Amino acid sequence: MDPGRTPIDFAGRVPRSRGLDVRWIHGSPSAKHNTDPDIQVHAYDEHTFILRQNMAIHYEAPFLFLLFGNDRAVLLDTGATASAEFFPLRRVVDELVEGRLTRNPRPGYHLLVLHTHAHGDHVAGDGQFADRPDTTVVGADLATAWKYFGFDADPTSVARVDLGGRVLECLATPGHHEAAVTFYDPWTGFLLTGDTVYPGRLYVQDWSAYARTIDRLIEFSERRPVTHVLGCHIEMTTEPGVDYPVRTTYQPDEPPLQMTTGHLHEIRAALDEIGARPERRAFPLFVIRPTG
Repeated sequence: MDPGRTPIDFAGRVPRSRGLDVRWIHGSPSAKHNTDPDIQVHAYDEHTFILRQNMAIHYEAPFLFLLFGNDRAVLLDTGATASAEFFPLRRVVDELVEGRLTRNPRPGYHLLVLHTHAHGDHVAGDGQFADRPDTTVVGADLATAWKYFGFDADPTSVARVDLGGRVLECLATPGHHEAAVTFYDPWTGFLLTGDTVYPGRLYVQDWSAYARTIDRLIEFSERRPVTHVLGCHIEMTTEPGVDYPVRTTYQPDEPPLQMTTGHLHEIRAALDEIGARPERRAFPLFVIRPTG
């Protein structure tokens, strides 16, 4: 940490819930009518940014998260498109870093790139950061990611990533994907769940592992102040139990991205209702879809 600079006290208060009344870019009736930015950037606060990819570039339209501490920044996921021409993620991140340096002068910020899991729509932009100075990209595959977090030795541990006073707590949360990781940020109170929990189709690769993960998230959240549960997609409509078809590129009637810890209990109740024979079933804000 720069000794001449007063650090921000990221641990000195209980997180305060801020509104997330955001009109996210949600696609266009046709690609030729697209007027959305390639990447929407929402500043939740001056240290926390939520990004969404344009649906005209990729129908998955994932959300990404950029968090700043006193010494480092972390980018969680890199989106669904490799091409910097069509998906200029590095340029947008660099602009946000430069803006941060303007507001909080210091020599620089080391950028750490981590992932919620290894599916292609969350790692495609990794290559844009391969030659970026002062940057560490941690692979999302099971062997690489879990070794980095220490989950290979103890998958029940809580790993900590210190960004300089802003310390993320990281949990191994398999079920959707074997290498899935959930991140808790004590500064904002965000529980960042990737594709494990979000308003959409909850694809379950491993039924028993997923049930254990939901149980763990419930227990974890009971001991920490969680303001918002944030996944990486919106796939539901505002009509309860109705999702947009796969590959939809225009979603004008989306519910909010943010969910609550109450929805974790709803998912657990849904798993109990379905029982030991996994099957697709729709619920008001999500659809359970076994894939394994």
